[in-house]
Amino acid sequence: MKKLTGLVIFLVVLYVALIIAVPSQGLGLNNYNLAERIGQYGIISLGAGIVIIAGGIDLSIGSVVVLTATACAILLTDRNFGWNPAIAIPVVLAGGAIIGLIHGLLITKMNLPPFMVTLCGLFIYRGVARTISGNMSKGIGNQCLDLRHFFYDNDVFGLPRFLAIYIILAIIAAIFLHFSVYGRYLYAIGGNEKAAKYSGIAVDKYKILSYVLCSTLAAFFGVLFLMKNNAVTPSSDGFFLELYAIAGAVLGGCSLRGGEGTVIGITIGTAIMWILPNLTNMWGVPSELEFIVIGTALLLGAILDEKLRPVSKVT
Repeated sequence: MKKLTGLVIFLVVLYVALIIAVPSQGLGLNNYNLAERIGQYGIISLGAGIVIIAGGIDLSIGSVVVLTATACAILLTDRNFGWNPAIAIPVVLAGGAIIGLIHGLLITKMNLPPFMVTLCGLFIYRGVARTISGNMSKGIGNQCLDLRHFFYDNDVFGLPRFLAIYIILAIIAAIFLHFSVYGRYLYAIGGNEKAAKYSGIAVDKYKILSYVLCSTLAAFFGVLFLMKNNAVTPSSDGFFLELYAIAGAVLGGCSLRGGEGTVIGITIGTAIMWILPNLTNMWGVPSELEFIVIGTALLLGAILDEKLRPVSKVT
């Protein structure tokens, strides 16, 4: 609770500073663009947060996004496919789930380190995306205007569509993590995997579930990425997305040791992640220093996590 209160205060301070820095005539547009980014990138931070709570890590998120976005573009528009969106999008999401299933099985059944499994995935999935696309950009052009309109172009009660989608996903995730026995299992596994196993929790099953959810959310992000940008370039898109996702979750209070984190904290962490570069831009800080600002904020978050962690006493 103390950590969450500190995050809220930090977010308020940052936003007040942003209001001061942004010219009044541009504040509305800036707020809209910021809300859209928080909604979009909050989706992958949510996935990363679920895995981190369960004591894992996923470094392949950006490559999963690129692969699924590329596959979606091919399935929708390639002359050899030309699938209906009602079929193509579920297939793409199922592909993301299968990737997560593979991660989970390798980690639980073969006892491979999550870092190594997902790092390998980072390279493999981008390579697959570049291969199936012929190392070229894949777009949807004007062939899916109705689909693009549904996912991106129109607002919901004045909110960007991406933010509205994120709010729905965040509510579902909050119910799952905070109000269901399955969510409590993930916290127990992340807090002390051995104790969770001795308590009768099917540890492997729920760790696999966390990776399936993470990769499925990354695949959904890939679909939204394609709808927003109208094209995907496997050789250049999606780099650092996994780091932004993990940073948003960690800044929001998800401990890299596992067993800690909240959906509202992940949301606040994502907001901080995107207010910071926006604020530095408004202050005239060179764009090349953006990563320094984000890295420093992440380091401070890790220090805060360490200082606020209860000290276990040996008796």
